[in-house]
Parts: sequence; C-alpha cells; structure tokens
Amino acid sequence: MDSSPTFDRAGVRNYALVTLAYWGFTVTDGALRMLVLLYFHTLGYSPFEVAMLFLFYEIFGIITNLFGGWIGAKFGVKLTLYGGIAMQILALLLLTPVNESWSIALAVPYVMFAQAISGIAKDLTKMSSKSAIRLVIPKEAQSTLFKWVAILTGSKNALKGVGFFLGGLLLSVFGYVSALVIMAVGLSIVLLSSRWLPSGMGKLKSKVKFRQLFSKSLEINILSAARFFLFGARDVWFVVGLPVFLYGSLNWSFEQVGGFLAIWVIGYGLVQAIAPNLLRRFGSGKPPQASTIRFWTGFLVAIPGAIALALQLGRPAGQTIIIGLMVFGIVFAFNSAVHSYLVLAYTDDDKVALNVGFYYMANAGGRLAGTVLSGLVFQFYGLVGCLWVSTCFVLLATLVTLKLPNPKTASAAV
Repeated sequence: MDSSPTFDRAGVRNYALVTLAYWGFTVTDGALRMLVLLYFHTLGYSPFEVAMLFLFYEIFGIITNLFGGWIGAKFGVKLTLYGGIAMQILALLLLTPVNESWSIALAVPYVMFAQAISGIAKDLTKMSSKSAIRLVIPKEAQSTLFKWVAILTGSKNALKGVGFFLGGLLLSVFGYVSALVIMAVGLSIVLLSSRWLPSGMGKLKSKVKFRQLFSKSLEINILSAARFFLFGARDVWFVVGLPVFLYGSLNWSFEQVGGFLAIWVIGYGLVQAIAPNLLRRFGSGKPPQASTIRFWTGFLVAIPGAIALALQLGRPAGQTIIIGLMVFGIVFAFNSAVHSYLVLAYTDDDKVALNVGFYYMANAGGRLAGTVLSGLVFQFYGLVGCLWVSTCFVLLATLVTLKLPNPKTASAAV
C-alpha cells in the first residue's frame, strides 16, 4: 500500500468539485453528439456530411489541448475547467436556430462553428479535470493515483453513455430545440459550483515559455503517439459508422440506438473504474508499467478484425456487433485506464497541465482522424471497412509502445 497520506479535507472537497463539474459536462457532451448525429441524419445528410459536422469539434480540440495546458499552467486549472463549461453552454444555445429549412450550404458551416466551440469546451474541461486530480494526490502515492484517476475517467465514460441515451430520448420526447435548452440550463447549475474551487490550482510560479508547450519527455511523446492511434481506432467505427449502421441498416429507433450505445459506454466506464482493483488482484499488485499497456494494446488488435471477419462471413449482424462491442469495450477500458494513469505517472507536478494538455492534444488528433475516416470509410466500404481500419490503428498503437520505458516511480509504490 502507499505509505503516504492521500487526501486532506481540502483535497477531498477539490476532488468532489472537479468530479461534479466533469460529470455535468460529460452528460451534455454525450447527449449533444447523439442529438446532432441523429437529427442531421434524419434531415438527409450523408454519413460523410454528418462526420464533417464534427470536424471542427476535433480540430479545435487539438488546438485547445496545446494552448489550454499553457493557459492552465499560467492562470490555474479553475479558469480552464469552468471556462470550458461556460463555452459548452454557449455552443448549445448557438445550435438552437438550426432547422430543416436551412440549406446544407448554410447549416454545415454554422454547425461546424458551434461544434468548434463545443470541442474547445470539451478539451478544456478534460485537461483541467485530469490535471487537478494529479495535484490533489501526492506524487509518491502511485496506487492511489491510479485508483482515483480510473474512478474519475471511468465514471466520466459511464455518464457519457447516459448522455448518449439522454440525447436520443430528449430528441424523441422534446424535439431538437427544447433538448438543447434543457441541457444548457443543467450546465448553468453546474457552473454555479465554481466559486468553491481554489483559483491557483496548477498555476506555475515561474513564467511559462512558448517552447514548453511541446513536450520534451520521451515517455510523454511515445504515450501520446500511442494514444493517437488507440482513440482513432475506436472512433473510426464508433462515431459515425456504428450508429448510422444501427439506424439505417438494422432499422433501430432513436431510443434503441442511443440506449444501446449508452449501455456500452456505461459498461466501458464501469470496467475502467474498477480496472485498478482487477489488475491488482490478478496481476503483480504493482501500479501499471510499460509492459501493462503493451499487453492490453496487443490484446485489442484482434478484436475489431474478428468482428469484421464475422460480418464478412455472414454472421447475424446484430448478434455479432453486440458481442463484439462487449469484448472490445472491456479490453479498451483497460487500455484507457492504464493510459490515463501513465501520463500522470510520467509527469512532474510543475508540468502537469502542460504535459496533460500535450497528451490530450494527441488524443484529440486521434479522434479527428477517426471521425473523418468513420464517415468517409463507411460511405464507401461500410462498417466492415471501418473495422479493418480500426485494426490497423490498434496495431500501430501497439508498435509505438514497444519503446515505452517504465515510470520512474512505478517500483516505489504498490
């Protein structure tokens, strides 16, 4: 066990505030993605046109993670955390005027602009939350750090699943505009909690230079490259291809599509949250090392390929996707949990916002590649094509991790 204390009273309060803000944002982020995807698909947009609606969301996520880390280090993560929530409220309200009377030439760039604001909001909130958790747990308490990062990230993913279901439900029950307004009101309530979080969390005492935006750490660079391919592998079939396939090819309703994806993401989040306990019980008992991520990424390579092969051999599509997604979600959850721990284990306290921002810039880059390819590949090669591209991405993520060293503190904490 870690020999050092983990939380004082202020640390518990700060963790709770950060988690509350992250949870509130995550529900609306998942709901908004499902809402936009399903609404514009029903308006007759092609899979590629739907993917383009999310293009600026991902592009500005990359930019935000780069400069958001610098802003967080300069002004503290409270500003970036609650600034992200405020921007999400703005994005939701900006989307309310769009309707079926708008031409595609007008609607697409307008929605892309609103999604750009949402993308900035999403990655400001994520970067700030992960950085704040690193700051409330002592550096030497590695097992505790792994546990609480996994709980934060796992619960976030579970709530994103709730958001997927909520997006489909709100669209069906209240309609597009009312759904957006309801989410904006909910986030405004979350924003009111901002006054209790210390303003100086994560702020560097020294001046932050521009060259510090780009990580000089070999470990962070390697892990960031692996993260790019790992999350590209997920989104290349999950973002556009899968929900459009379920709705268009299997004739599922809005509620069924949103509910199924919600259950998957909730289950994925729960596995991610308990991953530290499972690894400790069935593994070495030590915090994850480089070999841990190599094992789980290598394991993941075969799964999307197996799903694609089963579909090509004529296996029942619904059954194949449900079983395949379940296995993929479990293995991907272990990958994500270990990744989220390692980026903090490789990071010094005074560089946490900068390094986490750089790392999630790579994450956003992978999501961008996956999102664009999801719409493009699905339009020409269907879901099977998306799955084979996913397989290639996971293989590249595995090869990148071969040169990843162990965290310096990994052997010091059990």
